[in-house]
Amino acid sequence: MRIAFAVLAGLFSLAVQAAPANSVSFDRSHWPEQLDSPVLFDVASRAQILSFAQVLHESEMLDERALAARLGLRQINLAVIRSVRARMWQRLWENFQQAQLSCEQDASFCYPLDSMADLRTRSATFATDVGEFYKEWVEPSHQFNVRYLDEQLRKAALFPQTSSEIERLSNGERSGDELNDRMFLLTFVGGPGPVGSNTDLLSDYLRRQKLGAVFFVLGNRVQQRRDMAQGANVAALYAGQCVGIQGWEYRSHAQWQGWQDSLRRSQAQVQGLMPEQYVPLFRPPYGQRRADGEAFMAAQGLQVSLWDIDAQDDSALDAEQSAQRVMTLMLLWRKGVIQFHDTLPKAQPALEWLLQHTAQSGIGWEDCMEYAHLR
Repeated sequence: MRIAFAVLAGLFSLAVQAAPANSVSFDRSHWPEQLDSPVLFDVASRAQILSFAQVLHESEMLDERALAARLGLRQINLAVIRSVRARMWQRLWENFQQAQLSCEQDASFCYPLDSMADLRTRSATFATDVGEFYKEWVEPSHQFNVRYLDEQLRKAALFPQTSSEIERLSNGERSGDELNDRMFLLTFVGGPGPVGSNTDLLSDYLRRQKLGAVFFVLGNRVQQRRDMAQGANVAALYAGQCVGIQGWEYRSHAQWQGWQDSLRRSQAQVQGLMPEQYVPLFRPPYGQRRADGEAFMAAQGLQVSLWDIDAQDDSALDAEQSAQRVMTLMLLWRKGVIQFHDTLPKAQPALEWLLQHTAQSGIGWEDCMEYAHLR
């Protein structure tokens, strides 16, 4: 009895430790300009990079105990946190250099920085001289960045015991940083829904917008859709789109003994039903996968496809908040893989808002087939 209680207590404490923080968005009305030109996209991007760099720098001042307390954890993997921070600094420096290319057209947030060390130094004090025009943006941006950084560092603190999209487990995995500047890939997970569901509406909307996305499907939901609709043509549902796999069920593939069969079954199903749309990509549910799975994945011709911009449309955020979160992260990271949930009603209105507010910003949407076969 005592042993059973101890096991349950341990599992409960692990669940508490791994519990995610509340979702965070940023009200874009605090930013005084519309992103209606590539130059203004760069202005907002430079500001976002500097604001986030300030918060990242501040987090490095905390010792291990203080950081664990801030993240609400008893223990943290400091080595992974340091690795994630270093990768973030490298991205910020590269992104700021890209964003500075338009400084001759608009000099807002432009500084003569020659190194990552210069970026660190400038970010520590930039908020004090942003000027009256941007003054109302500074504090809300800081608050968003603190919460977003904590969200990311919490995942790093739990890695690799709890794997996630925060880090690769091997060089064969992909997360979006291999894209070109200003290029983004749309991805959707958790589907399909039944005939006439949000999945149908969303795929039709994408076709009308002449956009392609990767839909990562679950084998059991594809099967349920076909059974309920007497062999419904799922290939027609995803016409013009790309289809990857999430496994047979939406469950962690890190501890599941049947994870290999899950991938085999769903891969064979999609290849058989949708040969033209199939792409050899696996999106692990919750980002959780096995560290020793690379050989099996390679034998199946699959690559793990992670993401680095999470819309969190499966959270308490409404559609516009979800879209505004995505836009803010697009400004920060300047390229990447965006994750939505196609079965949820918030995904399409969030995407509509996002497309409307970035239409003239100079960004591009990656072709899903080209991305799938990019090595």
